[in-house]
Amino acid sequence: MYKVIVRAFGGVEQLDIVDLPDPVPAAGEVVVGLTSIGMNNAELMARRGEYRLISGNPPFTPGLEGGGIILAVGSGVSDRIVGQRVILTLEAPASKGQGQGTYQSHYVVRAEQTILAPDGIPNQLLGALWLPYITAWGCLVWQQALQPGQTVLIPGASSSVAIAAAQVVKHQGGIAVGTTTSPDKLTKLQAMPEAPYDHLILTHDTDWYRSAKKLTGGKGFNVIFDPVAAGDFLNTEIRLLAQGGTLWIYGLLGKPDIVNVHPLIRKMASLRGWVLNQLSGSDVEQTAYQHVLQRIADGTYQMPIAAQFSLRDVRQAQTVMEQGRHVGKLILVP
Repeated sequence: MYKVIVRAFGGVEQLDIVDLPDPVPAAGEVVVGLTSIGMNNAELMARRGEYRLISGNPPFTPGLEGGGIILAVGSGVSDRIVGQRVILTLEAPASKGQGQGTYQSHYVVRAEQTILAPDGIPNQLLGALWLPYITAWGCLVWQQALQPGQTVLIPGASSSVAIAAAQVVKHQGGIAVGTTTSPDKLTKLQAMPEAPYDHLILTHDTDWYRSAKKLTGGKGFNVIFDPVAAGDFLNTEIRLLAQGGTLWIYGLLGKPDIVNVHPLIRKMASLRGWVLNQLSGSDVEQTAYQHVLQRIADGTYQMPIAAQFSLRDVRQAQTVMEQGRHVGKLILVP
């Protein structure tokens, strides 16, 4: 087997490949040969030293998602067999401690921390579903209880989480409005066979606020789902909230800045944070897994794969991700 190691905080030059003996599962464990590893901005932040709560200090292996095929089964495991396709649960990387992420060819995990994957989901998607779809479903359905007809503004429309959120919104009967700063990404999103958004807005336009407000009939958005939420953009988002609306922040991409929250009082609106870990261990976690798997398998949810890279080409893969020109999900394949 082999894995990626971050030798020290810094650029992609700190990413190395280490070859190791193939693992042997202990009692209650299985060895999963990963067929796909979803890439996320959290891994770039971890490499740069901006996410130490998850990564710890170097050396460590990054990675939050993974899925593949069971290669070996330890003693005492009765409900998993060699050859089954599985997805690692949200808790799987966390339970192994800091720095034991999924950027590796083989992953040893407790059998109960795997979810059987149904037919209809390709192998390259097995490790790329939880972060986009459960981030969106957990916030918008479980926490927000989104209702049919409600309007949702989704900045960063080209990201995998935003695309997943748009599909979740539409499945719930809501109206999904995406925003992007890139004309090229706008064109790519509009050209997608299954357009995830009801409307798209280019925020480089000086009057994008008016265009967005007009789409709501002047009432504002019931929900805004944003990974950035900082500075002037956040001020505009707050102005775009409807009476009693909620602005959810689910990412750490924005830089601290001065924000005027006074309109929240007038609108009786709220600004809330969402962390995917809230769903781990909850009574709806299994419901979330099965919802996502069923909707992927039947084609309701479709995640575009922007590119896939060999895990051994991890430096190139993270360089492409940092450039931020892709639409959809980037995947590593061991």
